[in-house]
Amino acid sequence: MLAYLIHIAPYALGLTAPVVLMGTVLLRWLRARSLAVSLTVLVLVPLTATAVGVIGVCGFMFNTMVNIMLLVFVWVAIVTVPSAVTLGRGIARRAIWEQEAIARERAAEASRRELVAWISHDLRTPLAGIRAMAEALVDGVVAEPRDMSTYAAKIGAETQRLSGMVDDLFELSRITAGAMRLTMSVVPLRDVVSEAVAAESPMATSKGVRLLAKAETWPTVLGSDPELARVVRNLLSDAIRHTPPDGTVAVQVGVDGDHALLRVDDACGGIPADELGRVFDTAFRGGPARTPTGGPVQPVGAGLGLAIARGLVEAHHGQIAARNHGPGCRFEVRLPMPVS
Repeated sequence: MLAYLIHIAPYALGLTAPVVLMGTVLLRWLRARSLAVSLTVLVLVPLTATAVGVIGVCGFMFNTMVNIMLLVFVWVAIVTVPSAVTLGRGIARRAIWEQEAIARERAAEASRRELVAWISHDLRTPLAGIRAMAEALVDGVVAEPRDMSTYAAKIGAETQRLSGMVDDLFELSRITAGAMRLTMSVVPLRDVVSEAVAAESPMATSKGVRLLAKAETWPTVLGSDPELARVVRNLLSDAIRHTPPDGTVAVQVGVDGDHALLRVDDACGGIPADELGRVFDTAFRGGPARTPTGGPVQPVGAGLGLAIARGLVEAHHGQIAARNHGPGCRFEVRLPMPVS
């Protein structure tokens, strides 16, 4: 028996080696293609090599035993090839999911680093001003009551600015951590928009920006009143901040199917096409058109307003988008209306 095995070994190796070599070349050629195809080839190569070896060793004589073996190979191929295709597709989907998860994690980490950098800078600026003015008051550098009142007012304004930034950070952390719990009810958009316009009117007036609100109809939406008011206020504040004096910020409300539409148009001059997809990113400020110089009434924010607005809209199962429109940009919010 051993002598017989030694005798047929060279024939078996000689017949199967070319098949394995061709399979290796084919696998290398297919490595950039579908994983399911590669696994199918990987299954077929040993089956084909075994069949070729058996037929060759038998001298290409198809007797009953050889025919039975070939039939077994066919049935094995019928079972294993679909399994290989299914397994390959599953592995490919998992690999793609893992790559996407890694890409999302890297993007989130980059966003966190960018946020830390922005916040560190933005917190340092008002803190330095508060410290300098407080030291001037303590050291008696400022002694006139009028000057002391001015310094106290500036310290109060910077403190309010810091408080707003901390509130934004807290709100953003709740959104990103998935810890936000909304109390949903039927909310009239007229009340939400009116409240936001009234709150942002002083900023618009101080800058000389016209603030308008109009509606084809005033729909009701399913949502949380405080969070929806914050969405509209953030959009208006951002629009006013980036609109030059004598410009117009317009709020338009309407209905599209089973969704309420809220549009905020500004006159910022437009956003470059390569930055449109990033306007809702945390701490994004963009180019000159989206980078305000700030002032005593509307200090430069931390770049969190639009990111918070997107998070709140998505928490309401709505959609928010930005595009260039007319002399500036249009931010459009779609919110589901309650089912009648």
